[in-house]
Amino acid sequence: MLGLSRLRRPRAIAAAVALTAALALVGTGHAGLPTAAHAQGPGPLPCTAPGRQPVTVVLVHGAWADSSSWNGEISELQRAGCAVRAADNPVENLTTDSEKVAAFVRAIPGPVLLVGHSYGGAVISNAAAEADNVVGLVYVDAAAPAVGEPLSALDGSTSVIATQPASELFEQVPGTPDGNTNLLLTENAFVNYFGDDLPKDRARQLWAAQTMTATPAIDTPSRYAAWKTLPSWYFISTGDKIITPESELAMARRAHSHVTVFHGGSHLTLVSHPDAVTAVIAKALRSTTR
Repeated sequence: MLGLSRLRRPRAIAAAVALTAALALVGTGHAGLPTAAHAQGPGPLPCTAPGRQPVTVVLVHGAWADSSSWNGEISELQRAGCAVRAADNPVENLTTDSEKVAAFVRAIPGPVLLVGHSYGGAVISNAAAEADNVVGLVYVDAAAPAVGEPLSALDGSTSVIATQPASELFEQVPGTPDGNTNLLLTENAFVNYFGDDLPKDRARQLWAAQTMTATPAIDTPSRYAAWKTLPSWYFISTGDKIITPESELAMARRAHSHVTVFHGGSHLTLVSHPDAVTAVIAKALRSTTR
């Protein structure tokens, strides 16, 4: 998600050259990809199928957020009668965060559709490899790292994380027991880059309530890439300034994901347009409940 290793390395991340080459191969256009307006299709949300166990949707939030960022999607899914849970994501270390989410998922009876936003995408990519009941993955303006990739390699070369000074983006909070640094987004970064399609008052409320992110969450290499063996869906906002749509599209294509492009939005489209995100979750449910 975020190239926080820039706090240690002042310029571009180590994988920038490889990412640029990958983007050149896949291209950056969205021609032929479905738009969010047509994602759900006709009919009610497909929470169950005759003779099949219902699929539980498990939502995993990203950095500088908490489970309340999924409130809109939870409301829509519950109204449709779908089983939905929001997993706690400590945002402390990719390995341990993923293990905690995997343990939560394993405790749920029946199949699970994992949905991750932002850093949560990396968490579900790892957690699904340690939970046999996961039947699909949905990435919402998220990162889907390959094995050995840290999140700091996946922002995209035009992300504000790559182009703006770290001192203007982050407040550093020292004092973690293991000597790492916790980070908060500055008000300017949150309001003008992170959630810039939200009303300013709403964005400031979310900035004030943000949770801290520990640097190992961002810099720890991914151990697994569950998208290699599980079907996946990718929701990409063209207005995302944190993980660029070009970077997300490259990750989606290597995962052979079903891609839906939302024109506009921000890194917090899940908050500003939960109906569009829920429509993509519905597409995944239709496939996993057939």
